[in-house]
Amino acid sequence: MSRDLTHTRNIGIMAHIDAGKTTTTERILYYTGVNRRIGEVDDGAATMDWMIQEQERGITITAAATSCFWDYHNIQNKINIIDTPGHVDFTVEVERSLRVLDGAIAIFCAVAGVQPQSETVWRQANKYHVPRICYINKMDRPGADFFSVIQQIKTRLGGNPVPIQIPIGSEETFQGIVDLVSNKAYIWDDDSQGMKFEEIPVPEDLKETVKEYRLKLIEGAAEERDYLLEKFLNNADSLTEDEVIAELRKATIEMRITPVLCGSSFKNKGVQSLLDAIAAYLPSPMDIEAVKGTNPRNEKEELRHPDVNDPFSALAFKIATDPYVGKIAFFRVYSGSMKAGSTVLNATTGKRERIARIVQMHANKQIPLEEIEAGDIGAAVGFKEIRTGDTLCEEKHPIVLESMTFPEPVIGVAIEPRTQADIDRLSIALHKLAEEDPTFRVVVDEETGQTVISGMGELHLEILMDRLKREFNVECNEGKPQVAYKEAITETVTHREIYKKQTGGKGKFADIEFIISPADEGKKGLQFIDEIKGGALPKEYIAAVEKGFKAAISNGPLAGFPVESVKIRLIDGSFHAVDSDAFSFEIASRLAFRDACKKSKSVLLEPIMKLEVVTPEEYLGDVLSDLNRRRGNTENVTSKSGLVIIKEKVPLAEMFGYVTDLRTFTSGRATSTLEFSHYEETPRNVMEEVLYRLRGMIMNF
Repeated sequence: MSRDLTHTRNIGIMAHIDAGKTTTTERILYYTGVNRRIGEVDDGAATMDWMIQEQERGITITAAATSCFWDYHNIQNKINIIDTPGHVDFTVEVERSLRVLDGAIAIFCAVAGVQPQSETVWRQANKYHVPRICYINKMDRPGADFFSVIQQIKTRLGGNPVPIQIPIGSEETFQGIVDLVSNKAYIWDDDSQGMKFEEIPVPEDLKETVKEYRLKLIEGAAEERDYLLEKFLNNADSLTEDEVIAELRKATIEMRITPVLCGSSFKNKGVQSLLDAIAAYLPSPMDIEAVKGTNPRNEKEELRHPDVNDPFSALAFKIATDPYVGKIAFFRVYSGSMKAGSTVLNATTGKRERIARIVQMHANKQIPLEEIEAGDIGAAVGFKEIRTGDTLCEEKHPIVLESMTFPEPVIGVAIEPRTQADIDRLSIALHKLAEEDPTFRVVVDEETGQTVISGMGELHLEILMDRLKREFNVECNEGKPQVAYKEAITETVTHREIYKKQTGGKGKFADIEFIISPADEGKKGLQFIDEIKGGALPKEYIAAVEKGFKAAISNGPLAGFPVESVKIRLIDGSFHAVDSDAFSFEIASRLAFRDACKKSKSVLLEPIMKLEVVTPEEYLGDVLSDLNRRRGNTENVTSKSGLVIIKEKVPLAEMFGYVTDLRTFTSGRATSTLEFSHYEETPRNVMEEVLYRLRGMIMNF
């Protein structure tokens, strides 16, 4: 099974919603021969949008994986593709996919350009050091502007876009592209669904533009090496096509440039040249540095190379539930190989797992494999316990690879099953959904008994409720969406807590003194500092105090919301030789935390969202007036092609039902996108109103 990994590409397709990710993937599958017909998103027939909710809504909800082969320069390249969602509510799918990919295609709409989610996925790709190429799609649409999008990639994303193609025409006159590397022009045949294309002379009206950009491209490539620069200075046309491609590839993999291509996937133009660019410029597993991990036995750093002879290591990046086979874990193999039926170690949980079957995924279809090797992406069936981010490895050579971090949910809703018979089914279903999605949380309120589910937005929760009904046959009643507030303290306070309990026989005693204050900048959660001197408290009691504080911060004193960050310096304490134990100190710290927070003036923090509204100019006043009513803070207003783009920061609490309201007063002509930005202190009057409402809800339950 061993193959040359230099001809493997593990890539993701990422973009803002409606930029054409799934449409592009469908064309790739058609032109590589995987599919015999083109599946359209608008018809609900796209291969990669296999979930019924995706087909009904025409959006991608879950990242889908597939594989295909493409001949480039008479060499067959294997391309593993992950098509990711564009909606901000499902950004976790992009995050976990990019963690295991070697390269990516960033798709932009030629009309809308760089949009809010474009910025998010670009940042995620930077975070995981993923080299990428840009594909400016929808060149056939009215208002398409190739060079304007390139400028936006520079200014708004901080990228270094390098055009390697120039479009022939735009809007309804878009026909094809001029390849700047080969200096050849191509147009596509509409009658063959874009399967056929022909070379034509470079159009007269483009010759000057092509000459200018081609010279820049070749000069940039020549500057990479002294001997190439010398060739270029003697004769600009003396560099060969292979030399230019090699230097562009090197600069792309080092993330110094981003090659830019263009096309119209829906009109079947430009996709074959995009496939060539994937093979030419994006890295193979061999081009990526060896993956780093930690040996759990000695905590030393170890490396794993993309080599079948290295010990097996893989990272599980996605968990899915199949009604027939149970839990499916998607994973990327970084080193070694694994056979179906073998046993591996889950280094994160420390448990052994037998892999019943290994499969290659094609959307929701499974193609059985006997073995999977370094550099490949696959899925396995048979896991008893596995979560997103777990490391799989050989038992004799354990390693824990760096996991992933996921954003916190910002919106919650209380749910209850409609019938008594559904109680157990609901619990099982919620557990399975939480295993699949790290941004979905389920909490049972101890005081009220309510089940509260939390997610990234209204659409996220709507899809989850729909899945409960269709996949798990559980009908639920749901309350109104609730904002996921957090709590924080604003002042520094010294507090002493003495916990005594005498019930006959051995009693309980714990005495602690600490200073509580806002955490240092950039710190999240509990920042605990042990400043006990002279052995006033034994180490096991100090550990129990820290454990108590860690538990206490998940339930703040104002309304039971988590305390986002706090610094506690334990400065003194005492214990009783008979009555003291670790549990007494844990209880003391829990009690002390609530009292200390009240003295240090707790405040409520609310999630603030980044909002972008695109509206016709005549509705600008109405939109801004409505946003002002919603406590919005206008950051930027720009005009483009008769439309106004408004950028705002606005509290999530004010945004429920906004899309419907916006459509109403703009006659359905405005669009909006909402994305989490940060947490901010809630104004005093709003905080009092929220607390009053929450206390009323608890009283009425």
